[in-house]
Amino acid sequence: METAVWITEIALLILPGFFLAYMMALSILALFGGEKKDLTARRSRVFAVVVPAHNEELVIARTLRSLSAMEYDKRLFDVVVVADNCTDETADLARSAGAAVLERHDPDHRGKGYALRWCFDRILAPGSRYDAVVVVDADTEISENFLQAINRYLEDGAKVIQAADVVLPQPGAWSPEVTRIALLLFNYVRPLGRRVIGCSAGLRGNGMCFLSEVLRKNPWDAYSLTEDLEYGLKLLLRGVHVTFAPEAMVYARMPEEAKNAESQRARWEGGRIPVVRAYAGQLLRTAVRKGSLVYLEALVDLIMPAFVNVLVISLGLLFVTTGLAAAGLEGADRFIVPWLCVVSMGVAYVLLGLGAARVERSAYKALFHLPRYAFWKFVLYLKLSVRGRPDQWVRTTREPPKAGSDLGRVA
Repeated sequence: METAVWITEIALLILPGFFLAYMMALSILALFGGEKKDLTARRSRVFAVVVPAHNEELVIARTLRSLSAMEYDKRLFDVVVVADNCTDETADLARSAGAAVLERHDPDHRGKGYALRWCFDRILAPGSRYDAVVVVDADTEISENFLQAINRYLEDGAKVIQAADVVLPQPGAWSPEVTRIALLLFNYVRPLGRRVIGCSAGLRGNGMCFLSEVLRKNPWDAYSLTEDLEYGLKLLLRGVHVTFAPEAMVYARMPEEAKNAESQRARWEGGRIPVVRAYAGQLLRTAVRKGSLVYLEALVDLIMPAFVNVLVISLGLLFVTTGLAAAGLEGADRFIVPWLCVVSMGVAYVLLGLGAARVERSAYKALFHLPRYAFWKFVLYLKLSVRGRPDQWVRTTREPPKAGSDLGRVA
């Protein structure tokens, strides 16, 4: 009986222990990756700032105001709004704000991936003046130094860049605040850790930059629900790495209403699985063939479950093991300490990561809502198991922006 307990416990420890150790290691590395870059560059490049927008009349004006406030020569960037299958006033509002507007009407090919490919084909036609293309979401606020930082990274040799894609503080709203912490760790701390060991940052969809020559050689060909993740993996497999630029920041606003947050999370969860199936094997084969940590790390990042899921499972197994030991099951007591170590690595990942990001103290309050968030995700998974995961893109319902947003900058 004791042998069976040992085999079972060790088997259960392996994956949660590995994933949480990996996350904790990235947080530790991030502590050493926060040195600021001098953003002075010898040459100022010309940018197209593309804003894909589908029925974004509630938020587009605010995003365009934020873009116009960037500290970069206004003659050296154009804001291009792609009004994609819009049935509202998005296009008119964008024009009145001074943006160039491209209107696309193709209901048979819906989604951000199709809109980006259509736009890139037009703005990068022969004779285009753009050195690089930036993509930001329509519900985004941008740091004033954004293009200045991106320009410097391009000068240093980067070909594809991912900015820090974080969430605006929304005090008093538990779901957006927990999501803010989760995405800060996922979109800021982990890429910062990867940068220290020379791994690719991956693409997050918002705050991406591509050299024009990269898009010409590798036309956008990702149309899944998580098109950014997919295209980033395609580029990596073609030998193009994504550089993380923590000095450039984009700030999104998360939905506060449960039904809106649920639809967004369902799209993220549902879209990732087909990408895992399509690219995990390719990454593994490439890692073995090239003997490269870069591809192996990308594989681990791709297949790893969400942090909250791993932590909750680990806590559950800790309680089960403790209960079995209390009931007198022979050998169970020897695994209480290993499970405590696994859970402690999860806690360390969060606390070290928040330290690396230098967040304000108020951000830590969101951690008290983690049990509520975990329960909410559990209910969501139950719903998805009954009705199935989404297989078509549906825009998250926008909520009217509140006045006086606080960017709450990290680092």
